[in-house]
Amino acid sequence: MSFIFGETIYRPIYNFLIFIYNIIPYPDFGIAIIIVTLVLKFLLIPLSKKQIESQKKMQEMQPKIKEIQKKHKDDKEKQSRALMEFYKQNKTNPFSGCLPTIFQLIFLIAIYQVLFNISSAGLLVDPKELYSFVSNPGQINQYFLGIIDLSKTINLNQLDIKIVPQLILIFLAAGAQYFQMKMIMPKAVPPSENSTPDISQTMSRQMMYLGPILTLFIGIKFPAGLALYWLVSTVFAIIQQRRVLKKEKNKS
Repeated sequence: MSFIFGETIYRPIYNFLIFIYNIIPYPDFGIAIIIVTLVLKFLLIPLSKKQIESQKKMQEMQPKIKEIQKKHKDDKEKQSRALMEFYKQNKTNPFSGCLPTIFQLIFLIAIYQVLFNISSAGLLVDPKELYSFVSNPGQINQYFLGIIDLSKTINLNQLDIKIVPQLILIFLAAGAQYFQMKMIMPKAVPPSENSTPDISQTMSRQMMYLGPILTLFIGIKFPAGLALYWLVSTVFAIIQQRRVLKKEKNKS
């Protein structure tokens, strides 16, 4: 499985990143990361669009789902059958958003490994990973726009003015993550008397805060190139999400 992942996803992304770095007019690894991130996000648009539409539909169905859960709260078997019938009538699969998420997660893991491995090697390219038609640039320029060292992590015990741009990048990534999670969070349904807490809403609210906290942790503990990827990826997702939701709103 690891061989298949390496040859079909990891290695192509690795080579594409180095290829882009080689052809851009000014050698800037940060610019190469942004271009590769945008290309990957464009390729995944059909999957992510399906996921957004599924999340929106599930959000709209929440009041009725809540009503069914309340009606059959004492009989879990009836509750499950009623929910499945409701999904069938509305031509909705509650797990339809999982497949796009899995595909996006695979690409996320791949580009994470690419950036982490290159950064851990001191921004030196591993010639064994390159295809014959991709030239080895040797030492990669580690600075993004000349101010952020993409190979460095933040040492909280040795803070100085030089890491301010990197800290700004990390907080921007975490802020974007919070905004995106807030956009897709299902609207809260007012609890009725004696109703049980909605687990999906509770988890969504927790993820709205856990996501940005995780982003901060990754940004501090891992090389800055990952924070740059995360920021660009999240901003792209926010823009796409707004466009899809606006289009769906105009249809209705």
